[in-house]
Amino acid sequence: MNDVRSPAGRYPLAVCAPNAFKGTLSAHAAAAAMARGVRDAGADAIEIPVADGGDGTLDVLLAARADSRVTRHRVTGPAGTPIMARLGWLGRDRAVVELAEASGLRRMGATPPDALHATSRGTGELIRIAIDGGARRIVVGVGGSACTDGGAGLLQALGGRVTDSRGEEVGPGGAGLEDAAGIDLSEVLRKLSGCSVEVACDIRSALLGPQGPAQMFSPQKGASADDAVRLERALAHFAELASGLGRADLSALPGAGAAGGCGFGLALAGARLLPGAAAVCDLVGLDAALGRATVAITGEGRLDSQTPTGKAPAEVAMRATARGIPCVAIAGTVIDPLPQLFSVALALDAIDGHLDPMRHARALLRRAARQAIEGLHSRDRAIEEA
Repeated sequence: MNDVRSPAGRYPLAVCAPNAFKGTLSAHAAAAAMARGVRDAGADAIEIPVADGGDGTLDVLLAARADSRVTRHRVTGPAGTPIMARLGWLGRDRAVVELAEASGLRRMGATPPDALHATSRGTGELIRIAIDGGARRIVVGVGGSACTDGGAGLLQALGGRVTDSRGEEVGPGGAGLEDAAGIDLSEVLRKLSGCSVEVACDIRSALLGPQGPAQMFSPQKGASADDAVRLERALAHFAELASGLGRADLSALPGAGAAGGCGFGLALAGARLLPGAAAVCDLVGLDAALGRATVAITGEGRLDSQTPTGKAPAEVAMRATARGIPCVAIAGTVIDPLPQLFSVALALDAIDGHLDPMRHARALLRRAARQAIEGLHSRDRAIEEA
């Protein structure tokens, strides 16, 4: 490696900790491309892919542990048809359930998105399988869902009852909640009594309101304007019924609106809702890596005004800043440079106007990382000479 040192005399060591570049690169592929660019600049790199609880969380957590493994199970997909979904294991008794694996929008297959009727049942089935397999701690990554059912489907899969006025189980999806007249979670609580469940939420919104799953996110899942109104009313009705269980109102909890309200359903079952990016960064050992580093590089497909609201790059930046090291962000598109978070923010679409960032993301990430390290080194040299 070339002899390029930081002002403190240490060899530069970059922690490459990106989220996935959605639709282009996984977090692992993005970290590898960044690390190649860092090494091109004569520095060293550690690859620590991160996630925020949504798509890709399972793969990130599995890669972080040498004792991880995967099992595959037949569960109910979001459209109600059987699918095969992965369940992760970290050691002997800790399981990782990624909601997007069983109930994600990407698991709809050829079926058009159906925000009214898509179900979270398959996620509950994976949780039940984990418990039956000996899990005593379960991490549930919630994000990328196809459903807007308040978690009713996953609760039913765990033995809960959401019934209509005749005492029969309501139908699937948020539309089914319109008929709900009673909730019985005694079997769910019994099943989870010997297990700790932590929920990594990719958003921190409440169950109801303009930032919630019905009004904000159901249109992305195929809901019309009228459908979104129906879903908001159905979720409000479900929350009102749940208030009769004798607990505080959980609908306002940060993260209750995650994954179409599955955060709310899991909270009803006694799970703890956590900021997803923070939870994942803890599990992959980001702090230990940053403790050795002189710079952090993070990123994802887009940086904008939503980045500070619980996104993985913001979490990486905050942890780097707390240790007094610069943090570089690289994204496909930068709408807001966010100087309060990052020392430098680079957009792939500005690296080379002749290359399409979607088709050449790896090459552009490599070049951007190299530019970032060389730029920081030039800055440090100028400071030394001054």
